[in-house]
Amino acid sequence: MSVHEPIRIAVIGCGRIAQTHLQACQEASMLELVAVCDINNVVAQSVKEAFGCRKAYDDYRKMLESEKLDAVIICTPPSSHVTIACDAIGYGLHVLCEKPFATRLEDALKMVAYAEKQDRLIMMASKFRFSEDVIKARGIIQSGILGNIILYENVFCSKVNMAGRWNAMREISGGGVLIDNGSHAVDIARFLVGPIVSVQTQHGIQVQPIEVEDTSRFYFQTESGVLGIIDLSWSIYKDSDTYIGVYGTEGTLSIGWQESKYRQSEKLNWVRFGKGYDKQKAFTRQLQHFVNCLLHHEIPIITPQDAVESVRVIDAAYESARFNKWLDIGNRNDSPGQNLQSLVLLPKIEVTNFNQLVGNT
Repeated sequence: MSVHEPIRIAVIGCGRIAQTHLQACQEASMLELVAVCDINNVVAQSVKEAFGCRKAYDDYRKMLESEKLDAVIICTPPSSHVTIACDAIGYGLHVLCEKPFATRLEDALKMVAYAEKQDRLIMMASKFRFSEDVIKARGIIQSGILGNIILYENVFCSKVNMAGRWNAMREISGGGVLIDNGSHAVDIARFLVGPIVSVQTQHGIQVQPIEVEDTSRFYFQTESGVLGIIDLSWSIYKDSDTYIGVYGTEGTLSIGWQESKYRQSEKLNWVRFGKGYDKQKAFTRQLQHFVNCLLHHEIPIITPQDAVESVRVIDAAYESARFNKWLDIGNRNDSPGQNLQSLVLLPKIEVTNFNQLVGNT
């Protein structure tokens, strides 16, 4: 891969979330969408035609063997992430992996350790990190004009019929709304107010006839002492234009779907700093950042450590719900990948015995 050539990429999994990634592939620069893959060949062929890539596959391993790629975007259900990611890394590819990054902490650690061993970049997809309003909010918080941050609130609640969807099948998804929407919520909270050190979670009244939780309330405390509350639901709608609220000793900040604003305590007027959430722009910025990292133009802002911590915190949240008590997250320093912020990306590895290599991961 030359720094003057486009990144050759393939998308694995062509379901709902993949459509936004595929659109981002059309909009990002220095990127070539080479192939798509889905176990449903009809879907794969349809996506191939819609997005103008060269080849469609129904077996990702055949695609990895046949195509000359630099990276893959994994948009398959979470239980498959560890196998597909390690297979791709074994072929010397870099990986952008949809959230939830993994359904088990041991799988997240395995993915990151293998990527580090092979000098490949693995990045968790976290669209809100690339929302302009969220980025600006982080700068405002860090500037100190809101004083010491005391409380944090996040609401991701909307009525969605989850019957028949893989997100509601525990063996495939790893859980319900807590792991699904909660993975985003945890990463945003860590981004805005710092590392989470303890959690308590309660699941709400079950509304939908599915095998996983459809409503959860998630409490947390950060390393700096911020107290947070996150409401997650597929079965209720909380009528609010704001999805994040940050409350400090000197002011308040809100991030909304249509606008974002802050107000200092001694001031009467709110200061508008953002125009709201634009999903497609966030996805395109995310993919462009991933590509720029591979071209050595940028350093990853979502590190492998961030991916592991998102899984670790959600793991602890489920355990907290089982025991109905606050739980410490545990030692965050045992995750590999901490030195990858200054990752030097090496040329692709030629694999001559793929099965033996993967068997040793």
